[in-house]
Amino acid sequence: MTTTEITSIAAITPIVDDLAPRFTRLSDEIWAEPELRWEEHASMAKQISAAEEYGARITRAAGGVPTAFTAEWGSGSPVIGFLGEYDALASLSQEAGATERRPDPDSGSSAGHGCHHNLLGSGSLLAAVATAQHLAAAGLPGTVRYYGCPAEEGAAGKTFMVAGGAFEDVDAAVTNHPTPMASASQWKTLAYAQAYFRFRGLPSHAGANPQHGRSALDAAELMNVGVNFLREHMEDTDRIHYAFIDAGGPSANVVQPSAELYYIVRSPTVAKMRTLYERVVKVGQGAALMTETEIEIEFDGACAEVLPNLVLEQRMQANFEELGGVPFDDADQEYGRVLSAGLPDGAAESMKRMLGLPTDSPVYFDGVLPLAPPAHRQQMTGSTDVGDVSWVTPTVQMGAGTAIVGTPGHSWQMVAQGKTPAAHKGMVHGAKVMAATAIDLLTEPELLAAARAEFEEIIALTPYDKPLPDGLVPPSLRPTYRPA
Repeated sequence: MTTTEITSIAAITPIVDDLAPRFTRLSDEIWAEPELRWEEHASMAKQISAAEEYGARITRAAGGVPTAFTAEWGSGSPVIGFLGEYDALASLSQEAGATERRPDPDSGSSAGHGCHHNLLGSGSLLAAVATAQHLAAAGLPGTVRYYGCPAEEGAAGKTFMVAGGAFEDVDAAVTNHPTPMASASQWKTLAYAQAYFRFRGLPSHAGANPQHGRSALDAAELMNVGVNFLREHMEDTDRIHYAFIDAGGPSANVVQPSAELYYIVRSPTVAKMRTLYERVVKVGQGAALMTETEIEIEFDGACAEVLPNLVLEQRMQANFEELGGVPFDDADQEYGRVLSAGLPDGAAESMKRMLGLPTDSPVYFDGVLPLAPPAHRQQMTGSTDVGDVSWVTPTVQMGAGTAIVGTPGHSWQMVAQGKTPAAHKGMVHGAKVMAATAIDLLTEPELLAAARAEFEEIIALTPYDKPLPDGLVPPSLRPTYRPA
């Protein structure tokens, strides 16, 4: 058999298998020390150390973002990017492998990897190193570049990296997201904006002199009431969420002089999101007017919806089907069955119906979902800053099977599975598919040309609608920055 007859999957599999123990350890190390958005200094350092072990050239503060970096191998064209993430979520500490809610006793953090970003970043870096080693061994030209990306879970790190020019010379990008199923289909996502609404009033004795006070807490509550009414008058796929950052303090006998809300506004496109966001702003301004308080609005960050690339999906799907599903074993399935009993009622069943899976399919899905026809592409009501990368270069994001069917994102069940043997298998399996797809792009000019032609045809009709205001810097570089 000649080299040209060896498929990319066959060529990359032994390389990934050889590297897998190192990157499995990396994913566990990042899982064990979860860090929140914009504060991923230790996780970034762990990834940089691993990349340097394999000869990477490191560039820090990629796109002007302090906790972003690139690791690069090879030289010349084409340039293929791998996207990785490593941020965690607040209040999701969970003991690894447990089948009930129980915070991790060994962690000093209350955070947890509720979207398996420890696996996402480690799997993408594994794929990048394997691709680079294959290119070097074959003496082939081309540049492999891994992007360590922060804050996907808040204010959209990649969006700021795009604005900073980090992806200007990338010919195509490949990434993954841990999910309960292996798939090359990219779902439609929502664009979003995030902003702080800060109300300032006048303190006063709530019993003796309430007439002299102006309650910022009243303003915040009225804003939430107004947004609740707004929810009657938006599209079914739109989403608005909020959190109290400051409720005015613990004293009930003082008219609260300050209150602060953090809002997320989502809609299917940047243009629609921007319109809905402006309506939310008006509600906040109205609440301030009604309470005679002042309002300050800080736009925190935003991202665009994902632009799928069918050419890349089809090639990734072919690689997935050649490799087959994730090789879960009986021990994985037994653990999954116990954990599944504690999922929200109907979660597994509804996901199986949505994906067309048999009701008796295993809890860890061990097949490969067929590629969804573009006309029937699922509308997901979550968001990802991969969307912004997809509007500046052809991008494909696969689902890497790392969790049982029905696992809710951002849940303790998702965190609990993040260090299991099953999750490791899904991460390594996904790395093989990503690396094989990248090799195809590096060695088949016609494939890359077709992917770019599809991309450029769409961009010519609907250019990238940048969701960030001009001049907005990453939150961690602002005078108002407070660690999450």
